[in-house]
Amino acid sequence: MNEAAGAKPTRSLGSILRSRPFLAFAVVALVWIVAGFTMRGFGAYGHLRYLIELSAVIGLVAAGQTFVVVTGGIDLSVGAIITVSAVGLPLFTWQADPTGLSAIVATLAMASAIGLVNGAGVAFLRVHPMIMTLAMATFLQGLLIIIAGGSAVSVQNELVQWLGNARPAGIPAGILLWLVISAATLWVMHATPFGARLFALGANPIAAQLSGVPVIATTIAVYAVCGFTSGLAGVLLLGMNGQGYVGIGDPYLLTSIAAVVLGGTSILGGSGTYAGTIPGAILLVTITALITVVNASPGWRSILFGALILALLLLSGREAARR
Repeated sequence: MNEAAGAKPTRSLGSILRSRPFLAFAVVALVWIVAGFTMRGFGAYGHLRYLIELSAVIGLVAAGQTFVVVTGGIDLSVGAIITVSAVGLPLFTWQADPTGLSAIVATLAMASAIGLVNGAGVAFLRVHPMIMTLAMATFLQGLLIIIAGGSAVSVQNELVQWLGNARPAGIPAGILLWLVISAATLWVMHATPFGARLFALGANPIAAQLSGVPVIATTIAVYAVCGFTSGLAGVLLLGMNGQGYVGIGDPYLLTSIAAVVLGGTSILGGSGTYAGTIPGAILLVTITALITVVNASPGWRSILFGALILALLLLSGREAARR
Protein backbone atom coordinates (compact mmCIF):
# COMPACT_ATOMS: atom_id res chain seq x y z
CA MET A 1 0.00 0.00 0.00
CA ASN A 2 2.88 2.35 0.81
CA GLU A 3 4.46 1.53 -2.55
CA ALA A 4 1.24 2.49 -4.34
CA ALA A 5 1.04 5.73 -2.37
CA GLY A 6 4.62 6.53 -3.29
CA ALA A 7 4.06 5.72 -6.96
CA LYS A 8 1.13 8.08 -7.30
CA PRO A 9 3.11 11.31 -6.66
CA THR A 10 5.80 9.98 -9.00
CA ARG A 11 3.28 9.43 -11.78
CA SER A 12 1.77 12.88 -11.13
CA LEU A 13 5.20 14.50 -11.34
CA GLY A 14 5.95 12.60 -14.52
CA SER A 15 2.69 13.70 -16.13
CA ILE A 16 3.45 17.33 -15.24
CA LEU A 17 6.94 17.11 -16.73
CA ARG A 18 5.51 15.62 -19.95
CA SER A 19 2.67 18.12 -20.25
CA ARG A 20 2.69 20.63 -23.11
CA PRO A 21 2.39 23.68 -20.76
CA PHE A 22 5.47 22.60 -18.81
CA LEU A 23 7.38 21.85 -22.00
CA ALA A 24 6.43 25.27 -23.39
CA PHE A 25 7.70 26.97 -20.22
CA ALA A 26 10.87 24.88 -20.42
CA VAL A 27 11.47 25.91 -24.03
CA VAL A 28 11.01 29.60 -23.11
CA ALA A 29 13.50 29.25 -20.24
CA LEU A 30 16.01 27.43 -22.48
CA VAL A 31 15.77 30.04 -25.24
CA TRP A 32 16.19 32.86 -22.72
CA ILE A 33 19.24 31.21 -21.14
CA VAL A 34 20.95 30.48 -24.46
CA ALA A 35 20.14 33.93 -25.88
CA GLY A 36 21.25 35.56 -22.63
CA PHE A 37 24.70 33.97 -22.90
CA THR A 38 25.12 34.51 -26.65
CA MET A 39 23.54 37.94 -27.17
CA ARG A 40 24.65 40.95 -25.19
CA GLY A 41 21.89 42.52 -23.14
CA PHE A 42 19.24 39.97 -24.07
CA GLY A 43 19.11 38.44 -20.59
CA ALA A 44 18.90 41.78 -18.78
CA TYR A 45 15.93 42.11 -16.45
CA GLY A 46 14.62 45.18 -18.26
CA HIS A 47 14.70 43.44 -21.63
CA LEU A 48 12.98 40.28 -20.40
CA ARG A 49 10.35 42.41 -18.67
CA TYR A 50 9.77 44.21 -21.95
CA LEU A 51 9.29 40.88 -23.76
CA ILE A 52 6.65 39.85 -21.22
CA GLU A 53 4.97 43.24 -21.59
CA LEU A 54 4.70 42.70 -25.35
CA SER A 55 3.48 39.16 -24.71
CA ALA A 56 0.61 40.56 -22.64
CA VAL A 57 -1.19 41.80 -25.76
CA ILE A 58 -0.96 38.38 -27.43
CA GLY A 59 -1.86 36.70 -24.15
CA LEU A 60 -5.04 38.73 -23.77
CA VAL A 61 -6.22 37.93 -27.30
CA ALA A 62 -5.24 34.29 -26.90
CA ALA A 63 -7.27 34.00 -23.67
CA GLY A 64 -10.52 34.32 -25.61
CA GLN A 65 -9.09 32.37 -28.54
CA THR A 66 -8.35 29.48 -26.16
CA PHE A 67 -12.01 29.39 -25.09
CA VAL A 68 -13.10 29.26 -28.71
CA VAL A 69 -10.58 26.65 -29.82
CA VAL A 70 -11.37 24.37 -26.87
CA THR A 71 -14.98 24.24 -28.08
CA GLY A 72 -13.80 23.24 -31.56
CA GLY A 73 -14.15 26.68 -33.16
CA ILE A 74 -11.81 29.43 -34.31
CA ASP A 75 -12.08 33.22 -34.40
CA LEU A 76 -10.50 34.96 -37.40
CA SER A 77 -11.97 38.35 -36.47
CA VAL A 78 -9.76 39.01 -33.42
CA GLY A 79 -7.33 41.19 -35.37
CA ALA A 80 -10.15 43.34 -36.72
CA ILE A 81 -11.75 43.61 -33.25
CA ILE A 82 -8.42 44.80 -31.82
CA THR A 83 -8.20 47.44 -34.55
CA VAL A 84 -11.81 48.55 -34.08
CA SER A 85 -11.21 48.90 -30.35
CA ALA A 86 -7.96 50.84 -30.75
CA VAL A 87 -9.43 53.19 -33.37
CA GLY A 88 -12.90 53.44 -31.84
CA LEU A 89 -11.98 54.17 -28.22
CA PRO A 90 -10.89 57.79 -28.87
CA LEU A 91 -14.26 58.35 -30.56
CA PHE A 92 -16.03 57.29 -27.34
CA THR A 93 -13.99 59.65 -25.17
CA TRP A 94 -15.98 62.68 -24.01
CA GLN A 95 -15.26 65.69 -21.84
CA ALA A 96 -17.89 64.87 -19.19
CA ASP A 97 -15.86 61.88 -18.00
CA PRO A 98 -12.33 63.00 -17.11
CA THR A 99 -11.40 59.50 -15.93
CA GLY A 100 -11.91 57.97 -19.38
CA LEU A 101 -13.51 54.90 -17.83
CA SER A 102 -16.78 55.26 -19.74
CA ALA A 103 -14.91 55.16 -23.06
CA ILE A 104 -13.16 51.92 -22.06
CA VAL A 105 -16.44 50.35 -20.93
CA ALA A 106 -18.16 51.39 -24.18
CA THR A 107 -15.28 49.97 -26.24
CA LEU A 108 -15.31 46.63 -24.40
CA ALA A 109 -19.10 46.45 -24.73
CA MET A 110 -18.77 47.03 -28.48
CA ALA A 111 -16.10 44.34 -28.79
CA SER A 112 -18.21 41.89 -26.79
CA ALA A 113 -21.23 42.67 -28.99
CA ILE A 114 -19.18 41.84 -32.08
CA GLY A 115 -18.31 38.52 -30.47
CA LEU A 116 -21.99 37.94 -29.70
CA VAL A 117 -22.83 38.38 -33.37
CA ASN A 118 -20.11 35.89 -34.28
CA GLY A 119 -21.47 33.40 -31.77
CA ALA A 120 -25.05 33.89 -32.91
CA GLY A 121 -24.07 33.24 -36.51
CA VAL A 122 -22.26 30.04 -35.54
CA ALA A 123 -24.93 28.81 -33.10
CA PHE A 124 -28.21 29.83 -34.76
CA LEU A 125 -27.33 30.00 -38.46
CA ARG A 126 -24.86 27.11 -38.18
CA VAL A 127 -22.28 28.98 -40.25
CA HIS A 128 -18.83 27.46 -39.96
CA PRO A 129 -16.78 29.49 -37.42
CA MET A 130 -14.04 30.16 -39.94
CA ILE A 131 -16.48 31.58 -42.49
CA MET A 132 -18.51 33.56 -39.95
CA THR A 133 -15.55 35.22 -38.27
CA LEU A 134 -13.74 35.85 -41.56
CA ALA A 135 -16.86 37.58 -42.89
CA MET A 136 -17.04 39.67 -39.71
CA ALA A 137 -13.37 40.63 -40.07
CA THR A 138 -13.95 41.73 -43.66
CA PHE A 139 -16.98 43.79 -42.62
CA LEU A 140 -15.06 45.49 -39.81
CA GLN A 141 -12.12 46.29 -42.06
CA GLY A 142 -14.43 48.00 -44.53
CA LEU A 143 -16.11 49.90 -41.69
CA LEU A 144 -12.74 51.07 -40.39
CA ILE A 145 -11.73 52.40 -43.79
CA ILE A 146 -14.93 54.44 -43.96
CA ILE A 147 -14.62 55.78 -40.40
CA ALA A 148 -10.88 56.34 -40.02
CA GLY A 149 -9.64 56.32 -43.59
CA GLY A 150 -5.87 56.09 -43.61
CA SER A 151 -5.27 58.44 -40.70
CA ALA A 152 -4.05 57.47 -37.24
CA VAL A 153 -6.11 58.35 -34.16
CA SER A 154 -4.25 59.63 -31.09
CA VAL A 155 -5.33 58.64 -27.60
CA GLN A 156 -6.37 61.37 -25.18
CA ASN A 157 -7.64 59.03 -22.49
CA GLU A 158 -5.58 59.29 -19.30
CA LEU A 159 -6.63 55.86 -18.01
CA VAL A 160 -5.62 54.20 -21.29
CA GLN A 161 -2.30 56.05 -21.24
CA TRP A 162 -1.74 54.90 -17.65
CA LEU A 163 -2.52 51.31 -18.61
CA GLY A 164 0.00 51.41 -21.43
CA ASN A 165 2.82 53.22 -19.62
CA ALA A 166 2.46 52.96 -15.83
CA ARG A 167 4.74 50.71 -13.79
CA PRO A 168 3.30 50.12 -10.31
CA ALA A 169 6.06 48.70 -8.10
CA GLY A 170 8.26 48.50 -11.19
CA ILE A 171 5.89 46.13 -13.00
CA PRO A 172 4.17 47.33 -16.21
CA ALA A 173 0.42 47.75 -15.76
CA GLY A 174 -0.15 45.64 -18.87
CA ILE A 175 1.55 42.67 -17.22
CA LEU A 176 -0.58 43.10 -14.09
CA LEU A 177 -3.70 43.18 -16.27
CA TRP A 178 -2.55 40.00 -18.01
CA LEU A 179 -2.00 38.29 -14.64
CA VAL A 180 -5.56 39.12 -13.58
CA ILE A 181 -7.07 37.89 -16.86
CA SER A 182 -4.90 34.76 -16.79
CA ALA A 183 -6.03 33.86 -13.28
CA ALA A 184 -9.68 34.45 -14.22
CA THR A 185 -9.33 32.41 -17.42
CA LEU A 186 -7.74 29.44 -15.67
CA TRP A 187 -10.36 29.53 -12.92
CA VAL A 188 -13.27 29.62 -15.37
CA MET A 189 -11.81 26.85 -17.55
CA HIS A 190 -10.89 24.41 -14.81
CA ALA A 191 -12.98 25.23 -11.74
CA THR A 192 -16.46 26.11 -12.99
CA PRO A 193 -19.35 24.25 -14.67
CA PHE A 194 -19.01 26.58 -17.64
CA GLY A 195 -15.45 25.39 -18.18
CA ALA A 196 -16.57 21.77 -18.07
CA ARG A 197 -19.17 22.55 -20.73
CA LEU A 198 -16.45 24.00 -22.98
CA PHE A 199 -14.48 20.76 -23.01
CA ALA A 200 -17.62 18.65 -23.40
CA LEU A 201 -18.73 20.73 -26.38
CA GLY A 202 -15.32 20.51 -28.02
CA ALA A 203 -14.97 16.78 -27.47
CA ASN A 204 -18.37 15.78 -28.88
CA PRO A 205 -21.06 18.40 -29.62
CA ILE A 206 -23.83 15.83 -30.12
CA ALA A 207 -23.07 14.00 -26.89
CA ALA A 208 -22.81 17.33 -25.06
CA GLN A 209 -26.26 18.37 -26.29
CA LEU A 210 -27.76 15.03 -25.31
CA SER A 211 -26.18 15.42 -21.88
CA GLY A 212 -27.99 18.69 -21.31
CA VAL A 213 -25.23 21.13 -22.17
CA PRO A 214 -26.77 24.41 -23.47
CA VAL A 215 -24.85 24.32 -26.73
CA ILE A 216 -26.25 27.53 -28.22
CA ALA A 217 -25.74 29.62 -25.08
CA THR A 218 -22.24 28.23 -24.54
CA THR A 219 -21.22 28.88 -28.14
CA ILE A 220 -22.46 32.47 -28.05
CA ALA A 221 -20.73 33.03 -24.70
CA VAL A 222 -17.29 31.86 -25.84
CA TYR A 223 -17.29 34.15 -28.87
CA ALA A 224 -18.47 37.04 -26.69
CA VAL A 225 -15.58 36.33 -24.32
CA CYS A 226 -13.19 36.26 -27.26
CA GLY A 227 -14.54 39.61 -28.43
CA PHE A 228 -14.09 41.03 -24.92
CA THR A 229 -10.48 39.89 -24.53
CA SER A 230 -9.66 41.13 -28.05
CA GLY A 231 -11.16 44.49 -27.16
CA LEU A 232 -9.10 44.54 -23.96
CA ALA A 233 -5.98 43.81 -26.00
CA GLY A 234 -6.89 46.68 -28.32
CA VAL A 235 -7.20 49.07 -25.38
CA LEU A 236 -3.82 47.97 -24.00
CA LEU A 237 -2.19 48.21 -27.42
CA LEU A 238 -3.60 51.71 -27.89
CA GLY A 239 -2.13 52.77 -24.55
CA MET A 240 1.28 51.28 -25.36
CA ASN A 241 1.47 52.80 -28.88
CA GLY A 242 -0.24 56.10 -28.09
CA GLN A 243 -2.30 55.92 -31.28
CA GLY A 244 -4.56 53.59 -33.21
CA TYR A 245 -4.62 53.02 -36.96
CA VAL A 246 -6.13 50.66 -39.49
CA GLY A 247 -4.30 47.33 -39.40
CA ILE A 248 -2.82 47.71 -35.91
CA GLY A 249 -4.41 44.44 -34.81
CA ASP A 250 -3.62 42.34 -37.90
CA PRO A 251 -0.41 40.73 -36.57
CA TYR A 252 -2.27 39.32 -33.55
CA LEU A 253 -4.59 37.04 -35.52
CA LEU A 254 -1.83 34.62 -36.49
CA THR A 255 0.04 34.89 -33.20
CA SER A 256 -3.08 34.31 -31.07
CA ILE A 257 -3.78 31.02 -32.86
CA ALA A 258 -0.11 30.02 -32.73
CA ALA A 259 0.09 30.72 -28.98
CA VAL A 260 -2.99 28.60 -28.29
CA VAL A 261 -1.82 25.59 -30.31
CA LEU A 262 1.79 25.94 -29.19
CA GLY A 263 0.58 25.67 -25.60
CA GLY A 264 -0.99 22.27 -26.21
CA THR A 265 -4.62 23.10 -26.97
CA SER A 266 -5.91 20.89 -29.76
CA ILE A 267 -7.06 22.88 -32.78
CA LEU A 268 -9.83 20.28 -33.14
CA GLY A 269 -11.20 21.10 -29.68
CA GLY A 270 -11.91 19.11 -26.56
CA SER A 271 -8.54 19.38 -24.83
CA GLY A 272 -6.09 22.04 -23.75
CA THR A 273 -5.45 24.71 -21.16
CA TYR A 274 -4.63 28.40 -21.00
CA ALA A 275 -1.66 27.47 -18.80
CA GLY A 276 0.07 26.43 -22.02
CA THR A 277 -1.06 29.47 -23.99
CA ILE A 278 0.81 31.79 -21.59
CA PRO A 279 4.32 30.46 -22.37
CA GLY A 280 3.23 30.07 -25.99
CA ALA A 281 2.66 33.84 -26.21
CA ILE A 282 5.99 34.59 -24.53
CA LEU A 283 7.83 32.21 -26.87
CA LEU A 284 6.37 33.85 -29.98
CA VAL A 285 7.45 37.30 -28.80
CA THR A 286 10.90 35.93 -27.95
CA ILE A 287 11.23 34.45 -31.44
CA THR A 288 10.23 37.79 -32.94
CA ALA A 289 12.86 39.54 -30.80
CA LEU A 290 15.54 37.10 -31.93
CA ILE A 291 14.59 37.64 -35.56
CA THR A 292 14.85 41.39 -35.01
CA VAL A 293 18.28 41.06 -33.39
CA VAL A 294 19.68 39.17 -36.39
CA ASN A 295 18.07 41.71 -38.76
CA ALA A 296 15.84 39.16 -40.48
CA SER A 297 13.21 40.57 -42.79
CA PRO A 298 9.47 40.61 -42.00
CA GLY A 299 9.07 38.03 -44.76
CA TRP A 300 11.16 35.51 -42.84
CA ARG A 301 9.13 36.24 -39.73
CA SER A 302 5.91 35.37 -41.58
CA ILE A 303 7.50 32.23 -43.01
CA LEU A 304 8.55 31.14 -39.52
CA PHE A 305 5.12 31.73 -37.97
CA GLY A 306 3.36 30.01 -40.87
CA ALA A 307 5.67 26.98 -40.70
CA LEU A 308 5.20 26.81 -36.93
CA ILE A 309 1.40 26.78 -37.19
CA LEU A 310 1.47 24.15 -39.95
CA ALA A 311 3.69 21.92 -37.84
CA LEU A 312 1.44 22.33 -34.82
CA LEU A 313 -1.66 21.60 -36.88
CA LEU A 314 -0.07 18.35 -38.08
CA LEU A 315 0.80 17.47 -34.49
CA SER A 316 -2.76 18.19 -33.31
CA GLY A 317 -4.14 16.06 -36.12
CA ARG A 318 -1.96 13.12 -35.08
CA GLU A 319 -3.04 13.51 -31.44
CA ALA A 320 -6.72 13.51 -32.51
CA ALA A 321 -6.15 10.37 -34.60
CA ARG A 322 -4.72 8.59 -31.56
CA ARG A 323 -7.87 9.41 -29.58
